[in-house]
Amino acid sequence: MNTAELLARARLLNRDLAPGEPLAETVIRPLSAAVSEDEPAITEDGSPAGRLWELAKDATRLRAMPGAHQGLIEATAALQHLACLFAEDAGRLGERISELAAIQGGLEPGIDVATDGPYLVTNVSRVTTWLGEPVQTFPQMALCRCGRSATKPLCDGSHARAGFSGAKDPARVPDRLDTFEGVQVTVLDNRGVCAHSGLCTDRLPAVFRVGEEPFVAPSGGRADEIVRAVRACPSGALGAVIDAHQVPGPRREPAIEVSKDGPYRITGGLPLDGDASREHYSLCRCGHSRNKPLCSGMHYYVGFADPPPSPEPTLFEWAGGLPALRRMTHIFYEKYVPQDDLLAPLFARMSPDHPERVAAWLAETFGGPKLYTEQYGGYDHMVAEHAGKALTEQWRARWAQLISLAADDAALPTDPEFRAAFAGYIEWGSRIALENSQPGAAPAPHMPVPRWWWVCEARPGSRVSALAPPAPPVQVAIPAPGHQVGFAEHIKPLFRAMDRTSMSFAFDLWSHDDVAEHAEAILRRLRQGGMPCDGAWPAEHVDLFARWIAEGCSP
Repeated sequence: MNTAELLARARLLNRDLAPGEPLAETVIRPLSAAVSEDEPAITEDGSPAGRLWELAKDATRLRAMPGAHQGLIEATAALQHLACLFAEDAGRLGERISELAAIQGGLEPGIDVATDGPYLVTNVSRVTTWLGEPVQTFPQMALCRCGRSATKPLCDGSHARAGFSGAKDPARVPDRLDTFEGVQVTVLDNRGVCAHSGLCTDRLPAVFRVGEEPFVAPSGGRADEIVRAVRACPSGALGAVIDAHQVPGPRREPAIEVSKDGPYRITGGLPLDGDASREHYSLCRCGHSRNKPLCSGMHYYVGFADPPPSPEPTLFEWAGGLPALRRMTHIFYEKYVPQDDLLAPLFARMSPDHPERVAAWLAETFGGPKLYTEQYGGYDHMVAEHAGKALTEQWRARWAQLISLAADDAALPTDPEFRAAFAGYIEWGSRIALENSQPGAAPAPHMPVPRWWWVCEARPGSRVSALAPPAPPVQVAIPAPGHQVGFAEHIKPLFRAMDRTSMSFAFDLWSHDDVAEHAEAILRRLRQGGMPCDGAWPAEHVDLFARWIAEGCSP
């Protein structure tokens, strides 16, 4: 088997798989660049799905050989993805991924940057969304770098059609390390590799000062807070020195985070084009960085955006996902607990991963992935953690008080809707833990991890903030006498997205059937001025709604 034969087989399969030439851009194009000899004349039997799987395995065998061409690696990534899409079920998918992983198991994990093409990611099993939710991985992947792929984060060949260039901009910010000396900490800053994520300026604005010179004021914060901000910098632009010694960076498992509307955030020392000197760095995902492949923050200026989030987010999503909850629990156990006379002795012997465990529990409880159940044993394990500890109300109340302060420090959302739900769970959950810890307590076994939700359906966007600028009035064309009032054209536009959200616990204001069923009750509320909650409708809109009812509630 050689690359030329692989290409010939791909051409035959492309003809037989499905309309639209599914292999043309992602397999045949890169393979063609890797082939220098003539393609052999071949024929193949068997089903297209079976041939695809065999082709993926053979491509992986060639890719595993030393000196594999970038085009072959890119094509292998696409073939692995497509072959796994044809797996009959989750069990067969796992078997296929394991078989492919075994074939290329001798390759070192890492990321290679294809010339004017995608990131070629080898043997990296942990890729997550910005919320910490796992993304399906394959032993060989090609991640989009041009920002145009329709299958993000995977590459679909759009870079070739768009003429994407991976060249650096000569006018980029210079790669230069600046030093800012403080009383306790000296901060190092390289603007040339900064991705402008804003984590440092948002969380420690007295030290990292937007629009001021010098940018860094090391005496503006506590040493532990500065070190925490430096270690959290996703681009690796920041460093810290204490007593002439460089503060060590975090040590993490290799992982890739697909950040929201921004770059890939790499952690765990994954080599980039063979260079393993960085523990963490940020790679451009929008295609417009001035410092490719590293992110330079251009995604903000070009309006790069992922698909919009759900209009009805879970508490997990609204909080910022697992990264935000981890940030909060680490601040709680590293900053607040050690200096507290009540809690410090209680947690003196906690396991090193205790903050991760608590974050995983909260993530699952708030509607996120079932991380605590899958990794730590679920509800029964949490009950066992508290059994026999005879916690006191003083301990419980202090824990609840300080976790709320940690939520502030971690920049969790401060809107009343989220904080009501957050505080509600902290009170409920801590009192359940207190109860379960008492001598003789017999909690019900084998219960599921609880799922917490918005308090009384009060969700973000269900009301107008008193600090929000005035909204423009709703404009609806009122039909002339003799013309029928229709729901889609005249009634639905009267109800704003906020109105719909605020009433979603009862019915859908954008559904003709729901509004028609409850029309008389809605009309009474409109005439009384109790709906919507932020101010009565103009009389002509109320009259239009009444007219729609009188005419038979036309769709």
